[in-house]
Parts: sequence; C-alpha cells; structure tokens
Amino acid sequence: MNPVLTWTEFWGSAHIQDVIRDFEAELVGFGLKIPLVLISLFGGIQLARFLRRASYRLLTNAKFDGTVVSFITNSIYFLTLSFVGIILLEELGVKGTAIVAALTSSLLAVGLALQGSLAHFAAGVLIVLFRPFRVGDYIEGAEVEGFVQEIQLLSTKLLTLQNSIIIIPNSRLTDGNIINYSANPHRRIDMIFGVAYDDDIDQVKAVALSVLQQEPLILNQPTPLVAVDSLGDSCVNFAVRGYVKPNDYWPARFAVTEQIKKRFDAEGIHFPFPQRDVHLFNQN
Repeated sequence: MNPVLTWTEFWGSAHIQDVIRDFEAELVGFGLKIPLVLISLFGGIQLARFLRRASYRLLTNAKFDGTVVSFITNSIYFLTLSFVGIILLEELGVKGTAIVAALTSSLLAVGLALQGSLAHFAAGVLIVLFRPFRVGDYIEGAEVEGFVQEIQLLSTKLLTLQNSIIIIPNSRLTDGNIINYSANPHRRIDMIFGVAYDDDIDQVKAVALSVLQQEPLILNQPTPLVAVDSLGDSCVNFAVRGYVKPNDYWPARFAVTEQIKKRFDAEGIHFPFPQRDVHLFNQN
C-alpha cells in the first residue's frame, strides 16, 4: 500500500473536510470579533474613568473624607473594569460561569495564603467607613502614638513627636483601643506639682492659676483649675489643669511647667525633696 496515497485519501475524506471548514469558519468568526472586542474594551475603560470622575465629584461635593473618596472611587473603577472584562470574555466564547469559578478558586487560594493581609485589608475598610480617626489627628493605639500621616487599606502611617515614621498594620489598630486626642476641639493638660507643707495653700493656688491665665495657649473656656489633689508623704500635691487646642498640647505643657518653676522660685514656694522622720532611742 502506498503511504502517500493513503495520506492524501485521509485528508481528502469528507469528514476531515467538514472539520477543516468548521475550523476555518470559527477562525474567521473569531477574527471578526477581535476588532469589536478591542473597541468595546476601549469603551469600557473610558466608562470606568468617567464613573470614577463622576463619583469623585459627587463625594467631594458631599464633603466626604479624602480617604473615603479615594477608596470608593477606586473600587468603582476596578469593579467596572472587571464587569467589562467578563462580558468581553463571554463575547469571545469563554463561559461566564467558568470565569466566575476560576476567579472564586483563585481568590480562595490567595485568601488562604494571605490571611494576615486580608485581615489588615478588612480593618482598613472599617477604618475608612467608620472613621475613628482622620489624617492629621493625633492618636494613640497599638502601643504607639503620633500624628496620622496617611491611611492606607493595609496600614496606617504615623508621625511621632520624635519625627519618626511608624507604619502600623490596620488590624493592630482595630483589634485594640484607639485614643483620638484630636476628636474634640479641646484637650486638657493634667499636671501634678508637690509643694512643701509649710507653704501657704492659697498662695500656691493663686500663683499657679495666674500662670495658666497668662499663658496664651491656655483657653479661657473651659475654665482652668488649680486644686489640692492629695497629701503626700513629703509634700502637698496640687492638680493644675487647663484646656488647649489639640495641636497646642505639648508646647503649652512645656511652657506652663517652666513658668510655674520660675514663679514658685520667685514667690518663695518650695518643691521639697522626699523626707522621712527617723527617731533614735537610747536602749539604756
């Protein structure tokens, strides 16, 4: 048997010719779809950009926080692109159910590998939605404190008083207590000063109160307070309290401490050293 003739007869059979014609038809149809898909892809990208710009203007006019605006607009952009991609893949013959199943499997695998990161992401979403703090606030959390520089979906960046940057995973903030010192328009300074028992209590209160009243960073309302806090072993402890704007806390605290020391020295008010009475008995 001649193998060349057999090969020719094989390719010339009716079944093979039908398969070739079907393949050519599919190839032609696929080729015709490509320009349409590319045009649709360009239109989908423009639609996503338009929706992002429109949502940005809408949320900005509604006075939403910048972090919330960025999160929502970017989510709208990427979700729109995702829907456009699924529709175009279906147009090319890929079943939507297969796409969803593949995405679900991929997300499950990624989720198992990145459990910690997903926890940080979820915490970031909660921070963005409920806004326990904003950029510029002075907060304390996760055993650190500082000014909020940036809120990201996975972490929050703080600027400390030592001018250091601390990046904290968001889940560490949401899993513990957060103290926002900038949440209210006023922050109270609390200081304790101990003076000698021989000093006049009324004089101490008058001098300390005048220091608070003369310090420009201390607010007149709520009213500053100087009061006897406790009676210690070696001194009378006075509580000195005044309210300031949150960003003036440390400058005001330093200034008041310095002025009280100077005024007490000038008025003859003493800061006693720790004292202990020792009684000696003669055994004879």
